[in-house]
Amino acid sequence: MKKVKVIAAVLIMIIGILSGCSGKAEEKTNGTENGKIKIGVLYQNLQNEYIVGLQDSIRKYAKSSGIELIESDGEGKAENQISQVENLINQQVDAIILNPADKDGSAAVIEKAAAAKIPLITVLAVVSNEEKATAHVGSDDVEAGKIEMKHVVELLGGKGTIGIIHGPNGNSAEVNRTEGNKEILKDSPNIKVAAEQTANWSREEALALTENWIQSQKLDAIVAQNDEMALGAIKALSGAGKLNETKVIGIDAIPDALNSIQSGELTATVFQDVDAQGKMAVEVAFKAAKGEKVDKENMIPFQLVTKDNLSNFKSK
Repeated sequence: MKKVKVIAAVLIMIIGILSGCSGKAEEKTNGTENGKIKIGVLYQNLQNEYIVGLQDSIRKYAKSSGIELIESDGEGKAENQISQVENLINQQVDAIILNPADKDGSAAVIEKAAAAKIPLITVLAVVSNEEKATAHVGSDDVEAGKIEMKHVVELLGGKGTIGIIHGPNGNSAEVNRTEGNKEILKDSPNIKVAAEQTANWSREEALALTENWIQSQKLDAIVAQNDEMALGAIKALSGAGKLNETKVIGIDAIPDALNSIQSGELTATVFQDVDAQGKMAVEVAFKAAKGEKVDKENMIPFQLVTKDNLSNFKSK
């Protein structure tokens, strides 16, 4: 009788251990060991106010969905993002959101994620091997370039001298916004581009660049490919007492830019809905992590912002 009791006790222990193992295995298939989906996020550069806005949005919607985030700042360098994705792969994330630092340089991130069979969603910018990404979330940067340049051409009555401040050379947003800028200029033969150069999305670099430009020439308008650079140009013009001589436009509609429009300094910007982009990036990555089908392209439209319609955007 004693033997039977011992054997029964051993059998109960074995069944308990096996069922515990089974539960853990089932838990792991649903994401991390605590049952959460784990998503890695690689930002191009968190020194950029717009990218900070993207991070805020991603964090907000990840939290509301119970997603665990592992975040890294590429500090504007593709090589940083390549080493960071290796770290995410080692941590067995369920999906990756990539905000590429460089169109060509960050392409290796896609290759590594694909080799590890981890779904990857690009956000805001794209890479040269974008077809290997699971999906893209963003807005049409060619259209943004067209919107801002068209507005400047209209403000100048189709005639004048302008400068173009570019984003980082090779960044897909810079490439596409330039394409949009130049497409409008093809039909505007009396608009002369007297100067154009990159300021790497940086307010400080745009300030220095504009200071150099206005020492040697008069510009009727400065077309900046993001708001940070537009605000740098505004500061340079203001310091030189030339703010009333030159119209300045940017892209993104960051809070500082909207405030600058309200105060009568910045002429206009192009609204890019960072909250909607972050939300959609999280939603698409979450679905892909669970093996669900997602749309390849997930685009959110740009909108021109001037003093006339500013109130529609100040609360967004």
